[in-house]
Amino acid sequence: MSTPAVTRTLPADATTAALRTDVAAGLSHTPKRLPPKWFYDARGSELFEKITTLPAYYPTRAEREILLREAPRIAEATGARTLVELGSGSSDKTRHLISALPQLHTYLPVDVSESALTAAARALTAEHPGLTVHALVADFLLGFALPGSPTPRLLAFLGGTVGNLLPQERAAFLRSVHDLLAPGDALLLGTDLVKDEATLVAAYDDPEGVTAAFNKNVLSVINRELGADFDLDAFEHVALWDAEREWIEMRLRSRVQQSVKVPALDLAVVFEAGEEMRTEVSAKFREETVRAELTAAGLDLAHWWTDEADRFALSLAFRR
Repeated sequence: MSTPAVTRTLPADATTAALRTDVAAGLSHTPKRLPPKWFYDARGSELFEKITTLPAYYPTRAEREILLREAPRIAEATGARTLVELGSGSSDKTRHLISALPQLHTYLPVDVSESALTAAARALTAEHPGLTVHALVADFLLGFALPGSPTPRLLAFLGGTVGNLLPQERAAFLRSVHDLLAPGDALLLGTDLVKDEATLVAAYDDPEGVTAAFNKNVLSVINRELGADFDLDAFEHVALWDAEREWIEMRLRSRVQQSVKVPALDLAVVFEAGEEMRTEVSAKFREETVRAELTAAGLDLAHWWTDEADRFALSLAFRR
């Protein structure tokens, strides 16, 4: 059994530096905002795994349904010998693809968490002894280079995570994907679809309070890493549907007027009673908008698959 390789493209202090930059900019912005990537420390990841099992949270189940059904078609259409996965985490869903790709030689998981990558790489190497696994510790939004590997390549970006990017960020991201790939390589993209407001809001505001705890976890991360004194009980979780932009927003609303100190940034931030801070945008898509965004990035949509209830889609596009 081969040993998986792990390449770090981020400096050891890159995560802390990025957190400091994002928190300083976000808490100074009007209105206040924080990027959703800071939900995901160990506790946040555990909470998100719980969210994916909640009855109202359909995206994970819907995407898995499509993957299980369409993996043979994906394999046939791409003939992929290298699979690249962005934001791979535990690589759980990708196992369906790996098992369905008969010619697969190399798996390249990409994530900012070295511990998650190492654990997943070891597990996959044990499950598939003939598979070359080369994990990359990288932030795909900052750009990185892929190591040499057999072609054609299939790059997977699953979970609807692309919806957490604002439109300009999404356009830049898709262009960067185009630049990573060679002509004939493919992108497999997961996108949550526009649907009725009640279904969407329920998926982000469960009565069990798991999503609320997940949302507030970003404050715990800032408290721990930057010495801040956020009182989590002084904020409440808010999820709302923006029909014009066709996205869900998660926010934290201050219950009272308060001042929060962030010593590592030499920052004191005042929250008015009722003031809301945006912590996540989750865009929902239509087939025509996905096609247009892919085309603008130099990627041609070849296949569009949805779950039986038309809640979620996987699209397969090829680089020109």
